[in-house]
Formats: sequence, structure tokens, C-alpha cells
Amino acid sequence: MNRKNFVAALLLLTLSGMSLMSCKKEAKEITRDWGDPDPVTPGNDKSKKPRIVWIDAAANFPDYANNKTKIQQDVKKIKDAGLTAIVLDVRPTMGDALFQTSQVDQVHKLDYWSDAGYVFYERTETWDYLQAFIDACRTEGLKIYAAINTFVAGNKYSYGLGQQGLLFRDNSKKDWASTMNHPSGLINVMDLDATTDPDNDYGTKFLNPHNDAVQQFLLNIIGDLAKYNVDGIILDRARFNNFQTDFSPQAKSKFETYIGETVTNFPNDVIVPGTSYYPLPATMPKYFKQWMAFRAKTIHDFMEKARTKVKSVNNKMEFGVYVGGWYSTYYDVGVNWAGPDYNTAQFYPSWANSDYKNYGYGDLMDITMIGAYASTSSIYGSTEWTVEGFCKRAKSMIGSNTVVGGPDVGNGSGWTGGGKPTQVAQTVDAAMSACDGYFIFDLIHIKKYDYWSAVKKGIDDYLSKP
Repeated sequence: MNRKNFVAALLLLTLSGMSLMSCKKEAKEITRDWGDPDPVTPGNDKSKKPRIVWIDAAANFPDYANNKTKIQQDVKKIKDAGLTAIVLDVRPTMGDALFQTSQVDQVHKLDYWSDAGYVFYERTETWDYLQAFIDACRTEGLKIYAAINTFVAGNKYSYGLGQQGLLFRDNSKKDWASTMNHPSGLINVMDLDATTDPDNDYGTKFLNPHNDAVQQFLLNIIGDLAKYNVDGIILDRARFNNFQTDFSPQAKSKFETYIGETVTNFPNDVIVPGTSYYPLPATMPKYFKQWMAFRAKTIHDFMEKARTKVKSVNNKMEFGVYVGGWYSTYYDVGVNWAGPDYNTAQFYPSWANSDYKNYGYGDLMDITMIGAYASTSSIYGSTEWTVEGFCKRAKSMIGSNTVVGGPDVGNGSGWTGGGKPTQVAQTVDAAMSACDGYFIFDLIHIKKYDYWSAVKKGIDDYLSKP
């Protein structure tokens, strides 16, 4: 697409929370000195470090939805490039499934970027999408992780495409959706509209992590997924949507139980409506830090249940998570992905209290995938917003469990438009030298910009280093 169309598309998608081609995460780049302890040195057996490519459902749907041959061909290319595993997205953000489950419908169409702009691609085949990738990976000797977008159940699309997902087709599930702390008052995200709130009307509709029925629904999905012969399950978007969610009646009730008090002025005594997550005001309401810890506890406790569910089906299956590496502002989405020994309040006293560290879930993960989404000019370094720094810091904060990190090579500063094979190769060295392995987002970018040889060069160069 030309630059004008690209910029217009990027603006619309940033506002809507949707993906550009396969944009993994939106993140606000903030330069910080973490002040963390020295990172743990990764193991010395380089060849055994995982090297993983992510395969987004929507962006890659036209290639694979109806074409087993293409799946087999591309899995072979992945192997030939020196990668050792794939992460396959089998529950896209609209919330239906690309594997067999009784909990939600099968995916029949997904949106993707075409020469004509964003359009839907329809699936007409009925063979098992996940199983086709499992078969191809077993043939090539690759590991396969199945990923789901977790606390989501619907998309309202821009470009006049409409909407789809459980929250749109089943009105009885409206109370499963998140409640937003909107400047005009508390509002269910399904009641937003383009007139009153164009920034939040479109995009992914998040479920309420405080709702017990929602958690059980997701655990059932995870249980069905664990029946497949995959090497592991990765939870993506296992979080709140943002700083403004969730402020539902369930959230208030559970928070009051957590603190042992009644909050008479809710939500103002927690977060004043309209407050931005960054930078935080100098003075926050009296319950603010307790609320931050409470949200982290909610996600931690769900992760504990999800791990138990996976292991109850197959105790040899890996359990893992994808998170953004920008820990210094990840309180925005209510997640503490560090290990429980990391004393968050020591380094981030403006938003973390002494209880916050107790809800670090890094020890629950067999594998943590860190989005080290820095620009092409910030590959090496020791701080946030460098590929190497993201990975070093994550390893130091999580500890002995496996940590892999890597770039988004299609979006962000310097990456759009392709033409960066040298930088792609450098990201392999930067990430694998700093943590336990490498992952690259997304396969669609490798194919679009022909980065196959760049990935292979980066892997070969790293493995041949003394």
C-alpha cells in the first residue's frame, strides 16, 4: 500500500485496538532506567534454546484457512530457516475457535489487509485447522504451541465490516463484558457507540476477568484445547483491556472483600474517571495502589487455575503466556508477569505497594514469551525499548523458568515497509544472548518481506559464535 494509505490505516487501527496486518500489541514507548538487578545468565547450550515464530490467525487466514498444502509448505520453510517451533493462534480476538470445542462457534471468516483495504476472508473447509498444523509440524520435527486470545469474545470492525463474536450474537452474555470507568460514568463496553466514544467503540470487546462465569467458560475452552497433541498452550491477552477496566459490580464487591472495607465513593476513591495511566498524577486516590495489587491478584489467580486445568489434562504439556516487555507500564492491563521474588514496589513505588509482588505469576509459567518490540535502531541495549534490554530485564525478573523474547518485524519504528534483513538477523543475537530463546512476530511479515534468509543468518551466526 502507499504511504498515505498506510498512515491512514495505522491511525484507524490504533484507535480501534485492531491489528495492522498482524500487529501484535499496541504499546506506548517510554524510555526508563529500570534499576533492576543484573540479569540471570542463560544456559550455555545454544542449540537447545527455542526459536519460535508466531502465526497470527487473521493475518495468515487467506493462506491457510482452506489450504493444507500451503500449511505443509510453509512449515517446511520455517524448519529450513532454523526455527524450532511455531505458536499458532487458534482463538483470534473475535473469540471463536480454530479447534474443536463445545464452548464457542468455529471461525468462518476473519479480516485481513488486502489490496482493496480490510476485507473478510471466508473459510469453506471443515477439516481441523489446528490438527493440520500439528500434522505438518510433526512431519518436520517442529514443536507446536497453541495460543488463544483469552479475555475476549467479539470484534466490532471498522471499514463497515460489521461485528462478530459471542458478545454480539448472545445478548444474555452482556454482563460477561467489561465495565469501563468512563468519564461519563460506569458503562458496559457493549453500550459504547461511535458518537459518544469513537476511540473505544470499535475493536476487540474484552470479557470481565472478575466474573466467575467468564473464568469458568475460559477454563473449559483451555481444557478442550489441552486435549490436542500440542507441546504447549500460550495465553495471549490474559489481562484487562486497559486502565479503565474492569469496574463492574463484581469488581467492586471482590475488591471490598480483598481490602476488608466498603468503598463508598466508587470508582473515584480508586481511580478518578478520565485519569490516564501514564504519566500518573502526582496524587492518586487512597485505594489506588491496593486496586493495582487487586487487579494483578485477579489475573494471577486465574493463571493458577488455567495452569491446573492444562496439567490436569496433560501434565507434560507446557503452560505459558505472551506479554509485552514494557513492565514499567504494564500495570495498565493489570498484569504482574515477574516472578514473586521480584520486589516491584522497590523500583516502582508510584504504583506498586508491598503486596503487589505477591501476585507475580512468572513462577507459574513453563515458558514466558516477551514482546521485545523495539525499533530497528534500538536492538542492543540494557533498558526498556531495546530488544536486548527487554529480554535481559524479563529474564532477571522472572528467574529460572524459560523466557524467550523477540521483535515485531512488521510494525513499529523502522520496521514498516520491510527492507531490514540486517536488523532482523541482529534481533536473533540480541534476544538469544539475553534470555533463553527467540521468538519473532509474525510469520506474515517474514513472508511479505522475504526475511527467510535473514532469520536463518541470524540463527546461524548466533549458533556459530564462540
